[in-house]
Amino acid sequence: MDEGARILVIDDDFGMREGCKRALQPHGFEVEVAATGEGGLRKVREGGFDLVLLDVMMPDVSGIDLLIPIQEHDPDLPCIIITGYATIVLATQAIKLGAYDFVSKPFDSDTLLRAVNQGLEKRRLSLEVKRGLITKERAERLAWEKAELEKIDKIKSQFTLLVAHELRAPVAAIQSYLKLILEGYVPPERQMEIIHKAERRARDQLELIGDLLDLAHLREASMKVSLVPMDISVPLRETVDMMRARADERGLTIAVQIERDLPLININGENMKRLWTNLISNAVKYNRPNGSIEITLGTHADGEIIATVRDTGIGIAPEYQERIFDDFVRTDEAKKMEAHGTGLGLSIAKRIVENYGGRIWVDSELGKGSTFTFVLPIAGDTSDRKEAVEN
Repeated sequence: MDEGARILVIDDDFGMREGCKRALQPHGFEVEVAATGEGGLRKVREGGFDLVLLDVMMPDVSGIDLLIPIQEHDPDLPCIIITGYATIVLATQAIKLGAYDFVSKPFDSDTLLRAVNQGLEKRRLSLEVKRGLITKERAERLAWEKAELEKIDKIKSQFTLLVAHELRAPVAAIQSYLKLILEGYVPPERQMEIIHKAERRARDQLELIGDLLDLAHLREASMKVSLVPMDISVPLRETVDMMRARADERGLTIAVQIERDLPLININGENMKRLWTNLISNAVKYNRPNGSIEITLGTHADGEIIATVRDTGIGIAPEYQERIFDDFVRTDEAKKMEAHGTGLGLSIAKRIVENYGGRIWVDSELGKGSTFTFVLPIAGDTSDRKEAVEN
């Protein structure tokens, strides 16, 4: 017996309402009554009931018609139909519409009490199952969140160790060069050579710190402020103009193909410059002498901006292609060709593209070159096309 349970009796017959109260209240049940279907439904919606005794034949509405709105309000609220017009057809209809039980008038107190207790037990079990499912889902979610936090902590630890190592090496080299000079081990005619080496390592250090700061800013949600609809061919042309001198030194040709009337994208102008710079500078740095770089910019069939940077350089071995966008990753071929590099350029490029809802990937063959491709979503409203504004 579920003492203290709240029972609602909906019946237009005063005698039936009072009879149910007299039968149930001595057993600790709290009983409320309603003389109309509309009044009963209003009380159900006010909440707090554990079971409803529902008459079929009422002047304003049939009890059968109340089953659906009651179940919609509280699917676990058992409804027991009470009627003096019991038929198999009516009972079947009531059960199909969600009634828990069917009691025919006239009935005695024991019959009513037994039906009520069974209905309350059904509600208790149903709620316990739901609570169990909720608890299981909560436990699974907490376990997943814990695993994710542990994964993040591990990544942070690994990243800290990598950063410490990368920062320590140039500083240690600079210190060694300076000590050689200070302690008199370097003859005057070689001092400028050693100073130039120290300056180069200091430059490496500044480049690494700059890349780390860029990466930190890109990982912050605040980086998405100050977005403007812009034509990304503008920073592309500026970047290519900036890189041409370096390309000419190595005999590289740069060909740029840009689709006319490109749609605008919502992006931060400085981030777009950084993206183009990282991709094109890699194509220059790791290309073969007298090689070529082809850059295309246009629209994708899926309604996105698509860009490619293709080079004829050293390429990327298959085992590196999955990791090439990770922090501090440089291939063996890249290290042989260019000793200096932070290994953060492509990581920064990936972060920029993904922060704006895009994707970036590489297709490469060792010794034959690489093609980096990225796509970015078009701005929601490009009807008012204007000259690109840079932040």
